[in-house]
Amino acid sequence: MDKADFDAMNNPVIEEFRARGGVAGGIFEGKPLVLVHHIGAKSGIERIAPLVALVEGDRSYVFASKGGADTHPDWYRNLVANPQITVEQGTETYQATARFLDGAERDEVYARQCAVEPQFAEYQRNTERVIPVIELVRTA
Repeated sequence: MDKADFDAMNNPVIEEFRARGGVAGGIFEGKPLVLVHHIGAKSGIERIAPLVALVEGDRSYVFASKGGADTHPDWYRNLVANPQITVEQGTETYQATARFLDGAERDEVYARQCAVEPQFAEYQRNTERVIPVIELVRTA
């Protein structure tokens, strides 16, 4: 699937999220969705990734699962290259820094996500790579 295919898949999700006041619909109905604006590591082009998040109070995490594929999603590589991002969460838009978790902290957050979104456990079983966990840290 190339970038145009992802855009074609993501654009209706993004439009619906915004039209419904920051609430996901369709296959994401009832799930905490965030829109992560990221800058292409090579292209410099801004893209938006709709992602199922783990929201715990004022902390939000996203997961570079790519459905359990053996490669990281492009948006993850973009965050590594350009960690300063914009996030749309509900009706709020804010600036954030992507913080990449590792070790026990990563494992604990991923386990909490699997408890509320069991498909994430399946994604990890489907790949040999460790699925990255990223905290979206609000900036002033």
